[in-house]
Amino acid sequence: MSGGSHTAVLLEQAVESLNVRSDGLYVDCTFGRGGHSRLILARLGHAGRLIALDRDPQAVAAGGEIGDERFRILHGRFSRLAELAARAGVTRVDGILLDLGMSSPQLDDPSRGFSFRYDAPLDMRMDPSGGITAAEWLAHAPEPEIREVIRNYGEERFAKQIATAIVAARARGPVGTTRELAALVAKAIPTREPQQDPATRTFQAIRIHINQELEELSLVLPQCVELLKPAGRLVVISFHSLEDRIVKRFLRSHARADRLPLRLPVRERELARPRLRLVGRAVQPAAAEAAANPRARSAVMRVAEKLLEAE
Repeated sequence: MSGGSHTAVLLEQAVESLNVRSDGLYVDCTFGRGGHSRLILARLGHAGRLIALDRDPQAVAAGGEIGDERFRILHGRFSRLAELAARAGVTRVDGILLDLGMSSPQLDDPSRGFSFRYDAPLDMRMDPSGGITAAEWLAHAPEPEIREVIRNYGEERFAKQIATAIVAARARGPVGTTRELAALVAKAIPTREPQQDPATRTFQAIRIHINQELEELSLVLPQCVELLKPAGRLVVISFHSLEDRIVKRFLRSHARADRLPLRLPVRERELARPRLRLVGRAVQPAAAEAAANPRARSAVMRVAEKLLEAE
């Protein structure tokens, strides 16, 4: 099944920031349902090429429906970018796009277990063909580990109460569905945030942990720098403060020359040069886009360009 629609966030801005050349070679590391990929293809000429990746088999199936000889989609985590690019015969590219987070089809499909809006098995895997489910993790993880995940990845101040409630509940029987987990969280939280379900942060935290999303991001960013040609662009759209922090720090660190202690006898030409140039400031969706697509409200886009090797 490859169905399901998804509205790509910052669509025009992201593709514009890639500075697409008609004969260029680009990588969309997060195909989803192909909004960004289709616009990239529309701007490529006959000699251009686009490689897309996705860890979700349903997204890969959707990509397989694009009948364009300039396009190829591969199944895999984007942390394997270098390996997957090599498999496609690619050693250097003109631009890379990362659109992080969930796609609408993943959230809207009850069988995937990402949302507490439906009563469904507690799965939460972006790639259902491997790894443990959220229910399996909750059945065996120690209370301190559950507490740490919910506190660190969900930035949930009631993480201790929620973890305690989960461990107490599983002693009576498995916490196996989305509604069971949401009810446990709601009961454990003493105060609630306006206009937000009390389970929101916990579901987000467990999803990030199950899919190793922050680890994946930290692994792919250095590979992007290596894969880019000089003057190639890296565009990253994040939806969570923890993701954006990783991206911001990485880009800034690679946009600065090495800093050594004062009065150290080192010639300037011996210092390692910056590998990236930051392009503009962080971009967020306009009010109209955020109103039309509520999932866009937290999006932040950052752009960097690979510097010439000799610079």
